[in-house]
Amino acid sequence: QVQLAESGGGSVHAGGSLKLSCVVSGSPFADYCLGWFRQVPGMERAPVAGIDSDGRVNYADSVKGRFTAAKDNTKNTLYLQMNSLKPEDTAMYYCAAGGYCYFRPGSDTDLPRTLGYWGQGTQVTVSS
Repeated sequence: QVQLAESGGGSVHAGGSLKLSCVVSGSPFADYCLGWFRQVPGMERAPVAGIDSDGRVNYADSVKGRFTAAKDNTKNTLYLQMNSLKPEDTAMYYCAAGGYCYFRPGSDTDLPRTLGYWGQGTQVTVSS
């Protein structure tokens, strides 16, 4: 059974930084499609960053240049470094994993839209 456990959320002032971690167990982590998503009340959950099965990383336009997604295959862990945080980044953040996906070469807009396994979510709150 695949399980995901997130940590690292919290409250910061605008301009601050947070780093989220997500430990994935029970899956072929190195080849899996991985993603970070966020959701605010009343809105659909939206992709923030994705890592495809070849290790390519893409980002939503709203976080490009500020967020960095990475993975450590030796620790089965997915990370999201968030810098220059803005109040509009306030949301519940979820890590997700599942299946295999391949972003188109040269594309920086391909992102996983949904994945099979989800973490419990961690709240990020950015105050102005």
